[in-house]
Amino acid sequence: MKNLVLRLSFLCALLVAQPAAAEVVTVYTSANFAPLMLGDGRGMYPDLIGYLNQRKLGKLTFKLQFMPRKRLQVKLEDGSIDGMVIGMMPEWFDDVEQKKYLWSAPFASDRYALVSLAAKPVSPDAPAGLVGASVGVTLGYVYPGIDAWLASARMLRSEGPSDEKNLEKVLLGRLDCVIVAESMARYFMRAHGMSSKLHLATLASPPTERRMLAPHSHAAAFRKIAPVLKKLKDDPAWQRIVATYQ
Repeated sequence: MKNLVLRLSFLCALLVAQPAAAEVVTVYTSANFAPLMLGDGRGMYPDLIGYLNQRKLGKLTFKLQFMPRKRLQVKLEDGSIDGMVIGMMPEWFDDVEQKKYLWSAPFASDRYALVSLAAKPVSPDAPAGLVGASVGVTLGYVYPGIDAWLASARMLRSEGPSDEKNLEKVLLGRLDCVIVAESMARYFMRAHGMSSKLHLATLASPPTERRMLAPHSHAAAFRKIAPVLKKLKDDPAWQRIVATYQ
């Protein structure tokens, strides 16, 4: 009996000594364009997830997963999202007061740009040339500070599945111009040798700030990740990673 008690005590001690299992946190993105997401699995978002995993935030392990924007929006609104979302703005989800969801500090910023053929440039500074011009936008996207301008300029919106597809339409002459993030446009032009073929005009609009969004059900994990994201722009290691996409 004494030996049995000793063996049971030993087994209990072993169980207590076992390390706690890692908690896998899925981080969703609806981005499907460079430099945020590249076709070979690289990109700024995969690199950021790798960076967070290197920080060893308790037992958290982060995993990036793509989800189409419409589905992502529905799951956020009905409360069925089972993870965090990377690269979002409160304005895109009617949460300017940041009460519906938890929001990190901005870890990157960008601006919108109007891209057209260099041989037939479309300029936001020439209102007469905007009337009736076809402009590509991405299906399901909201453009704070831009949507009202598009309406007043009387441009013809054409929704496409992605920014890259819209840029291809511009090159084929099927669109007069397209609205995209400036970082995406510059990466596309450089990667495809299109700097002399495309004209880029930065739009006078508030910057788009990329943040991490989390439902309140993920508050514990969010509290570990938020301080890291807040210091990200001042981290030389992260800035070296960002530089590879500029």
